[in-house]
Amino acid sequence: MLQTGARMRHHAAMNIAFYAPLKSPDHPVPSGDRLMARQLMAALELAGHDVDLVSTFRAFLPSSDMDDGPRASNAEQDVERIAGLWKASGRPDAFLCYHPYYKAPDLIGPALCRRFDIPYVTIETSYSHRRNIGRWEDAQRHVLDGARLAAANICITGRDHDGLKEAAPQVRLARLFPFIDAAPYLALTPKPEEGRLITVAMMRPGDKLSSYRALAAALGLIRTHDWRLSLIGDGPARPEVETAFAEAGIADRIDFLGEKTADEIARLLSCSSIYLWPGHGEAYGLAYLEAQAAGLPVIAEAVAGVSEAVVDGKTGMLTAPGDIAAYADAIIALTGDDNRRLKLSRNARQMIADRRSIGAAAIALDRILKTATGNRT
Repeated sequence: MLQTGARMRHHAAMNIAFYAPLKSPDHPVPSGDRLMARQLMAALELAGHDVDLVSTFRAFLPSSDMDDGPRASNAEQDVERIAGLWKASGRPDAFLCYHPYYKAPDLIGPALCRRFDIPYVTIETSYSHRRNIGRWEDAQRHVLDGARLAAANICITGRDHDGLKEAAPQVRLARLFPFIDAAPYLALTPKPEEGRLITVAMMRPGDKLSSYRALAAALGLIRTHDWRLSLIGDGPARPEVETAFAEAGIADRIDFLGEKTADEIARLLSCSSIYLWPGHGEAYGLAYLEAQAAGLPVIAEAVAGVSEAVVDGKTGMLTAPGDIAAYADAIIALTGDDNRRLKLSRNARQMIADRRSIGAAAIALDRILKTATGNRT
């Protein structure tokens, strides 16, 4: 398996233009979306390709009734800027857009690909008929236009695959597992502290706060059991998160650690026993993969795209959506059964090393791109 830093050697290296309309890889605010964009670029480079971040234009429209102002004209200006550069220095071999969806369609790639006659490829395109409301309806037309144009739409979740297939049956689809750069986690030897639970998640309104409240409620049901939770993360909803744990009567059992560096998170994970995060609204959850690479079984809800990252009964436990008692019972069951916890831990670590590493993704992406673009030499 390829490891970070060991580029694949072949004679078909491609020049790839990369763009992420929701959040550029160099955006200052961390998130799973930014991390995946960075990892995709790293995987493509690991596969031996040259990757150019061609635009940092953000097409994000958070509300369906919000005026999009100069968004379209700004996108057109960026198209002309990039076109001028390509005319002067040569066009790329392909244009790859990461995560176009109803809030952030690709307003740049399709126009350039048609003008310069180069292959267009998307990763994690998402489409839902339910989002055809207000200004998002126009955004969804752009999403489908790009999907139909694409030589390949690389789907990271089965949900996105099925949604695209239903909306546009003729689109060209491929699958890629969610992945991480697992090396920093696999390099550490797990030394789990008995009863030490851990969560890593930003504190913001919406699905994240909903998950925190569900977690607090579940832990509140097992106050008499022996456990302690390390909580890594911060954000604008921190007061509401602290309130949730206080109202559950367990504030004194929570270690609020705030934001940590990637190395610090890896070390803290390796010293913990179980990773907890309900996962409301998660597309798949890169933090689940990081925890499993560090040797932690995961307890989550069987919601959204969580099952893309956690294998129920093999690398963790998935409970019924919204069933707080079942989630609490799962924590009790796993904290009280070391043999089962250790088995899930070994399985989780092995799965990441074998199938969810950046090396595995580099090989898969290289194969998909060469097939889609006809570059098979």
